[in-house]
Amino acid sequence: MALSRAFSVPHQLLKKQPTSSTYSSSSSSTSSFFCDYHQYQKKKPSLLLNGRRVATRRRVGLVEPTAVEDEEEYDWREEWYPLYLSEEVPYDAPLGLSVFDEKLVLYRDANGIMRCFQDRCPHRLAKLSEGQLIDGRLECLYHGWQFGGDGRCLKIPQLPEGARIPRAACATKYEVKDSQGVVWVWMSKKAAPEPDKLPHFEHYSRPDFHAVSTIHEMPYDHSIVLENFMDPAHVPISHDRSDFYSKREDAQPLLFDVTERTPRGFAGSWSKSREPAAKNHLRFEAPCALQNNRDYVDRDGKRQHVSSLFLARPTGQGRSMVIIRFGTTVRSPFMKFLPGWFFHQNICKVLEQDMGFLSSQNQVLADAKLPVSRLYLNIASCDTWVSEYRRWKDKVGDGMPYYFGYASVSLPDEPAVVEQAPAGIGAGMSASMPAKGGLGGAYVPNPISRYFRHVVHCRECRGSLKSFGIWKNALLGLALVALSSAVLASTRRWKVVFLVSAVLSSIGGYVFYSASALLTTNFVRNHRRL
Repeated sequence: MALSRAFSVPHQLLKKQPTSSTYSSSSSSTSSFFCDYHQYQKKKPSLLLNGRRVATRRRVGLVEPTAVEDEEEYDWREEWYPLYLSEEVPYDAPLGLSVFDEKLVLYRDANGIMRCFQDRCPHRLAKLSEGQLIDGRLECLYHGWQFGGDGRCLKIPQLPEGARIPRAACATKYEVKDSQGVVWVWMSKKAAPEPDKLPHFEHYSRPDFHAVSTIHEMPYDHSIVLENFMDPAHVPISHDRSDFYSKREDAQPLLFDVTERTPRGFAGSWSKSREPAAKNHLRFEAPCALQNNRDYVDRDGKRQHVSSLFLARPTGQGRSMVIIRFGTTVRSPFMKFLPGWFFHQNICKVLEQDMGFLSSQNQVLADAKLPVSRLYLNIASCDTWVSEYRRWKDKVGDGMPYYFGYASVSLPDEPAVVEQAPAGIGAGMSASMPAKGGLGGAYVPNPISRYFRHVVHCRECRGSLKSFGIWKNALLGLALVALSSAVLASTRRWKVVFLVSAVLSSIGGYVFYSASALLTTNFVRNHRRL
């Protein structure tokens, strides 16, 4: 692919310096699997200008730009990707997911063990996630082929009696691990899974640590999502008064200290420049895990831990799914009395406050086809983590399907509109979507709808929404009966009793209607004069 017109270089090309890194990727051991017949895709080279990676200098920002650092050997498939929260994986149906543009199906077998296949039947490529579970087997609902947990086909209804099932009639299997409440998938079929690459988060193994965990689909690239989460400077402005701590008056220069840079990511600390300035510790770990931790000593002299964890999985061009976990060792009565769905809807609100900004940012990057150093005006007291992340992309981007780095960019083999052709995005939202969450036809799949982005992936919110609907209808029905009884009542006393009952029932119905709206209605920013 020739990208010579992607951008012109205003400065001389920078020569690559010999690398001094001692890092080397683990040797790939080729394993032979009974049901492994899919073709391993070759890595696409990263091209910028006439087939060469190009570094550019940008003098207008306060973050000092540098040349493209030495590239590191990297293969996006040889990584563990966060698929889903373990507790949200259904027991009675398969679940369709993806990593980049690789379609996967996740399900539990008869013993509750999670299995993962490529989401296509070897027969005629139908989506296995459209199938059903029969005695722990995954059945393709197109022709009834059934697959065991190892991917082997165990039943083909159309075969004559006594005929052997072809060896090629098997699903492509991926290794999955359930770790700390998250299901992870190893995407490589050439290299054996590497346990050392499976992320481990210390706080989430503490017995006194409790967290609120949610899943959200996002209508923009996972790199945009991660940028947003590693940007503390936007919180006082964009999320002004979304909670007790975010206030636009608190916007200020931030202090950053990068303490670690490796081919696996980076880490450091940051704090506000004005007191009180608690120190936060941030760590990004390949391929898509971001953690922000803060420790402090409370009034009783006990050390407390607060953690924010963001696992942003790429699900295709301009799409991602993020697992968000907010946890702490602090036992707050406030947390005990409020239901989980209330915290979930507030997280949805915070995400929606940034949605317009991030969607437009994604669009500009996709249209401009330029590295971010040609588009962003990064400031050292604001955007240090963003610059670190994009520079990490420069180093390892050649091993990714596509990326936008700080000084380099590699475009997808096919633009998104071609990727989804000819049926369009609707082909990915078929009969079983939203997965185990659609209440009849009330909610059409919509990538910007709060219901579609979160509720369909959350058992508690789905159950709460269903209960709210039942209570709303019951109370409004009771209000109608009470009002009718008030009209028919023969005495003043009973008229008053029935009218009061009608009013109270109507108020109760409205309360449950409002609660339903919190789970299904997007946040709309009310601009105000300051």
